[in-house]
Amino acid sequence: MSTVVTSPLVPAVVGEVLDDFRRAHGREAWLWVRVDGGAWELAAATGPTRAAAPGPAAAPVATGTPAAGCLEVSGGSEEEIAAIGGFLASVVARMMLHESEARFFGRELAERYEEITLLYSISEILGSVISLEEAAGTILSEVASTMGVERATLWLHDVDGRRLELIAAVGRPGQRGPIPTDDDCSVTASVFRTRRPVILEAGDEFPRGDCAPESLSRGSFMSVPVSYTPPVGETRTIGVINLTGRERGESFSAGDQKLVAAIASQIGAAVENSRLIEESLRQERMDREMELAHDLQLKLLPSVEQFAGFAEVAARCVPAESVGGDFYHLFRLPGGRLGVMIGDVSSHGFGAALIMALTMSAVAIHASEEESPGEVLRRVHQTLVPELETTEMYLTLFYGVIDPPHGRIVYANAGHSHAFRIGAGGTATRLGATNPPLGIVDLDTYAEGNAAWEPGEDFLFLFTDGLSDAIGRGEVEGERLLLSTVAEDRRAPLTQLLHQVFNMGGDRDVPADDRTAVLVRI
Repeated sequence: MSTVVTSPLVPAVVGEVLDDFRRAHGREAWLWVRVDGGAWELAAATGPTRAAAPGPAAAPVATGTPAAGCLEVSGGSEEEIAAIGGFLASVVARMMLHESEARFFGRELAERYEEITLLYSISEILGSVISLEEAAGTILSEVASTMGVERATLWLHDVDGRRLELIAAVGRPGQRGPIPTDDDCSVTASVFRTRRPVILEAGDEFPRGDCAPESLSRGSFMSVPVSYTPPVGETRTIGVINLTGRERGESFSAGDQKLVAAIASQIGAAVENSRLIEESLRQERMDREMELAHDLQLKLLPSVEQFAGFAEVAARCVPAESVGGDFYHLFRLPGGRLGVMIGDVSSHGFGAALIMALTMSAVAIHASEEESPGEVLRRVHQTLVPELETTEMYLTLFYGVIDPPHGRIVYANAGHSHAFRIGAGGTATRLGATNPPLGIVDLDTYAEGNAAWEPGEDFLFLFTDGLSDAIGRGEVEGERLLLSTVAEDRRAPLTQLLHQVFNMGGDRDVPADDRTAVLVRI
């Protein structure tokens, strides 16, 4: 009894087993296998070569598959042959099975060698420091060459435009896009939306409702979604790979789909890494620009050192963001006078910084041309009206002119509530609002106020609400604490007082609002 052997043995290995059998039992052995056509063929032997087919006493060699052979042993009774040969046959059968499996997996490995090489090449390409577009083009060229396709394309999702953009294409001409993601007549858009690959045989048509016939693809075609799975979060589809036509007229198989899916996974990770790197570089550029803007804005503020020998001045401005809407300005005026200004734009950030810069520019012009603080504010407001209306912002502005020779301070206050004269005895006199904030209403004239000024004793204390709010007890209570602090230590250098009032709010690097304070003694 025997069946056909479909996988040959390695003769040398079986021969060694049969030689061991001969030395142990003193008997010859022959292994016969069936070949194509059903004929017997001698695969291995210990004794002299034989041309005759195995006799009836041969022990069957079964492999558990339709493949089998038989083992012939010399000498002895049929019972001995059955006992000894049967054991040897089972050993040889197991060897045949292992050999068959090894050859099967060897063929599989050989068939997938190009695919494994392709995946390895793609990993190297994506690991190189090149642009995403260049990498995509190189990858598609490798895919097209290995799989023998006529055209390969990579489409990536443009989130803002809600469309698929063609990133790379190789092979014969074809659609260039873009493709709206909601296009019901596009296989590519359908694969992107459903996250399901599509394989079309030659002559197949993808069902797409009432689409015009000329828009239907024909011929062999495969479309596979490109997905990315982040470390945290759900998998998302970011594009599609399309392969069109086979050079040998073949159809795409499930194995081809698995290969392209593996490639798509690599591309998906590379695309997201590229986007993260691009976003990181963009953020770095923005951080550098914000830092530059911060430095430039602070340079717009006057240096207090220029007033040494003329007046004691301490001032600090800390924006809540890189740039802000708080500012101060000081002007040496004829007759031994000093102009002092503080402003607070209703917001912070870039918009407020623009208003701040425009205000400082306008103030510098009008303060040098006009004696009256009220007229300075009116002209500044006229200059800022277009920008204030466009940005829907307003600003509080205090401008006072200290006149020590005449013992007074004349000021115009456009809604800035934190302006005080600290007297020699520590009394804080509020230099209250004389006009509404700039940007609220356009006035023909801006009212002014005045107060006595004792040279060398009194000092001006101006600050914005960000400083009083930073103390954390509300604006009113914060203001009271600030005034009591400067009144108690009024004899201390103003730079020391400035340091104290900022420390009351914890001297935070990133306050909730812009913080500014100016102290002037003259």
